[in-house]
Amino acid sequence: MERIFAPWRIRYVLAPKPKDCVFCSAVKGAEKEMLVVYTAEKSFVIMNRNPYNPGHVMVCPKRHVPSIEDLSDEEVLEIMKLVNLSMRAIRRSMNPDGFNVGINLGRVAGAGIAEHLHVHVVPRWNGDTSFMPVLADVQIIPQALEECYDQIRVAFESLIQK
Repeated sequence: MERIFAPWRIRYVLAPKPKDCVFCSAVKGAEKEMLVVYTAEKSFVIMNRNPYNPGHVMVCPKRHVPSIEDLSDEEVLEIMKLVNLSMRAIRRSMNPDGFNVGINLGRVAGAGIAEHLHVHVVPRWNGDTSFMPVLADVQIIPQALEECYDQIRVAFESLIQK
């Protein structure tokens, strides 16, 4: 068996699990520390701490609701605008070949945090899925979260200032 060392993962493994909603806490905390890339009136964009790919962000309402059905029309519109803005910022800063955009409603549908709605925006590149996840049940993320955060944050700022 091949061993791949990822010593930075130990912080996640050993970190105390939050009692409060991570999304509610994130929007109240320090943006960079909480990896909040952008905040709007009713929603915000946050980096995924356990990304599928570099640049994986989530768009969340500020209100703690489990389903898109619980959102007001204004919240739905703002969230979709932030999905669009997120794609533009990631495209500008990382040049992906495509995106996966989706919502997992309920734990059975794959939601890791089912209590607080979030929309995944995952950049994809041709050939980004290698043999590692298939044969070794290992995923390689080639960029540090902090570096990716800075890169996408700059792109958001340049798009907003237009």
